[in-house]
Amino acid sequence: MSASMTAPIAGDERDPDRPEGFRRVSDALAARGHPHAPVFLKVAARTAQEAADALGVGVGQIAKSIVFRRRSDDAAVLVVTSGDKRVDESKVAARVGPVGRADAAFVKGATSFTIGGVAPVGHATKPVMLIDRELFRFDAIWAAAGHPNGVFLLTPAQLVSLTEAPVEDVTT
Repeated sequence: MSASMTAPIAGDERDPDRPEGFRRVSDALAARGHPHAPVFLKVAARTAQEAADALGVGVGQIAKSIVFRRRSDDAAVLVVTSGDKRVDESKVAARVGPVGRADAAFVKGATSFTIGGVAPVGHATKPVMLIDRELFRFDAIWAAAGHPNGVFLLTPAQLVSLTEAPVEDVTT
């Protein structure tokens, strides 16, 4: 399946019975005029590999969200990177200050999404955000849409436009 096609979905993305986070991301994308509505996969895609398998794309095309906790003020720092890369914590710290790992409770409280569904848009409180330049290797990428079953299609340039986050070198 190509990146421009949608994966098997379970019903309509506008379904009021969809999880709240998924609906919030759908609304945020629609409000910004994004051309691709999120899709709700029939299977959970909590990891980049699971998402790639479900979508039939390379793991690098998955825009995975990694959340850190900034030590100086407990702010959430969301790094969106390519699914085949590892975030270098020291490179993130060089850009935003010292950071530490974030546990599931912190991620949920700070981003309003559960791990495996952290979207780059639709947050209750906007996190500090960095976009890894490695995503620009691809014409099309898929990002989480507020739930482990939710994803949406976009380009790296659209990710920058939607989030207004800087593009940085933050991987090893």
